Amino acid sequence: MAGTAVAPAKVRVKTSEKRGHRSRIALVNAVPVTVFLLVLFVYPIIGVLSLSLEGDSGGFTLHWYADALSGVNLSVLVSTLRISAETALLSLLVGFVLAHAIARMRPVFAALAMLIVVVPHFISALVRTYGWIIMLGEHGLINSLAASLHAPGAPYSLLYNETGVVIGTTSVMLPYTVLVLQGAMRGVDGRLLAAAAGFGASRLTIFRRVYLPLVAPGIGTAGLLSFILCLGYYITPALMGGDKQTVVAALIDQQVMKQDQWNSAAAFGVILLLLTFAGLGVLGLAKLRRTRAHARRSGS
Repeated sequence: MAGTAVAPAKVRVKTSEKRGHRSRIALVNAVPVTVFLLVLFVYPIIGVLSLSLEGDSGGFTLHWYADALSGVNLSVLVSTLRISAETALLSLLVGFVLAHAIARMRPVFAALAMLIVVVPHFISALVRTYGWIIMLGEHGLINSLAASLHAPGAPYSLLYNETGVVIGTTSVMLPYTVLVLQGAMRGVDGRLLAAAAGFGASRLTIFRRVYLPLVAPGIGTAGLLSFILCLGYYITPALMGGDKQTVVAALIDQQVMKQDQWNSAAAFGVILLLLTFAGLGVLGLAKLRRTRAHARRSGS
């Protein structure tokens, strides 16, 4: 009896020792990754933050943030937010149609279609931007086609303004949007749609009340991804916007390369980072609300 009582205790001790040993090994393995993240991510962010709070005399100041949120700088920030929102919305509209069509294809044709969407993204952004400049110019393909069709108002002003910037940035963000949306649409169980149709629901009702809620997380993720990437994008807005359409990334470049204003550029960088965190927070809250609502429905 005594032997049988001692054996389980020894087993528990050995199990706890093994768990402790595994925990120590996992901790040792995590040290290089932690150091890597601290050096390459955390340290630069702390450096930029400290630089944005440093005055000309070396003391603490919020002058650079006040300057970034006033006057012309504020209008540039608002313009950047507007362009990012327009790009995200247009990417979602075009990407939703493309992703929905690809999701309904057979696997072989879907893979080919995804290849067509993604492969142009492997080409240099600079080359693609110059391609759009050629197409959208006054004598480019689009205006020449519009003129040949006697479209009212042709030729159109599609370059060196907000319209040109949005077209260019949308073409850059579209592959990301299609990838995210296509993955979400592939995960929709077709039996749910068939069941709704079996109960007499129309196609519009099925799309609005069954399909759209199921792909809503993918829509939110794709839209936020396009918005965040567009916030700090530089090449396409700089080339297709010109001097008339300045975004924050181009303004940062001017402040660093021409004006030697590193503190002001750092303040803009921190503001963009905070906007990114705010977008991620909104997406996280939306997911939390959906999870709680699903839990309540399951409990009832």
